[in-house]
Amino acid sequence: MTDTAIDLASLLCSRLCHDLLSPVGALNNGLELLAEEKDPEMRKRCMELLEQSARTSADKLKFFRLAFGAAGGFGDTVPVEEPKALIDALVAGNGRITLNWTLGVAVLPKPAVKVLLNLSHIAIDALVRGGTLDIGAELRDGASEIVVRAAGPKIAFDPVIGKALDGVLDPGELTSRTAPAHMIQQLASAQGGGLQYALSDDALVMGAVLPG
Repeated sequence: MTDTAIDLASLLCSRLCHDLLSPVGALNNGLELLAEEKDPEMRKRCMELLEQSARTSADKLKFFRLAFGAAGGFGDTVPVEEPKALIDALVAGNGRITLNWTLGVAVLPKPAVKVLLNLSHIAIDALVRGGTLDIGAELRDGASEIVVRAAGPKIAFDPVIGKALDGVLDPGELTSRTAPAHMIQQLASAQGGGLQYALSDDALVMGAVLPG
């Protein structure tokens, strides 16, 4: 494994830990409160918060296991219902995001699934004030085509992530925040495909084409 590959793996681990810190910290705080609280109603509320934090932690772990790792079984393809369920779970806790799907396939190659998940995660992060998330995927002429659109007020998109998607990221700009975009750009390039994006004040559109 090259130094660059090791750095990328380390940064992806850092990103995973960063995203898990909040729900796991909430679990710890909830357990401490539960140990001290005597009022039945407050204990019930603590238990509800613990269940929510545990569910969020599990959802994020499942998501990153497939987005960054080697989950999805031993075959070359993954049923689209698997990444769809993971993204649905991430968005479920955010009442400000409306999620729409257009899936024209039953299965996708694993590289396409990783691209789909990571583009979707970038889009979710961009909707800091809520909005609409549209995700589509299909197979055309043997290639996986993916489109993800985030629309809403005050789209939050770091231009350095855009550089990573374009494949022009400077080595010094590779961080835990840009690592996922860099990873899928490298993945798409290795497949003979590519990524693209377009940004306006109220929408971020990202797409990918990955030959079979």
